[in-house]
Amino acid sequence: MITFHDLYQRYAADVYRFAFWLSGQAADAEDITSETFIRAWTGRSELQTETLKAYLLAIARNVYLKQQQKEARYDRLHDNHRDPQPSPEKIVGQRLALEQAVAVLQQLPELDRAVFVLRVQHELPYAEIARVTGLSLSAAKVKVHRVRLRLAAATAEEMDEKV
Repeated sequence: MITFHDLYQRYAADVYRFAFWLSGQAADAEDITSETFIRAWTGRSELQTETLKAYLLAIARNVYLKQQQKEARYDRLHDNHRDPQPSPEKIVGQRLALEQAVAVLQQLPELDRAVFVLRVQHELPYAEIARVTGLSLSAAKVKVHRVRLRLAAATAEEMDEKV
């Protein structure tokens, strides 16, 4: 009668090589090899020693195929499936930029702030902004442009301070 230790010592290398050629991965081959010997030892009460190697290799192949069936149900994640949410660093950077923009806007006269917010936040046309604020069309355009220049200058200053 053959013991499990004898069985394993005699055929483990062959089963491992076969599993490695099937899977192409050392870790998978190790898993297939161990599963093969567990199934062989617990599966039958009496083993046919003249076909034992073929029997073990058949079990290894079946374990591999079953593993492939399980993996086929799952999609592999690739690098092109990134999290659509911005990273924490980007969120903090955006929050700081927003706070800086709000601080710059708070330093401006109310009319300049109102014209800018109506254009950028509410996307009103310049003619409508002029009508709401009582400015001429060209004055509304100039005020929005000047606020944008101030915000850009403040951003540039912030970048210079970081460097």
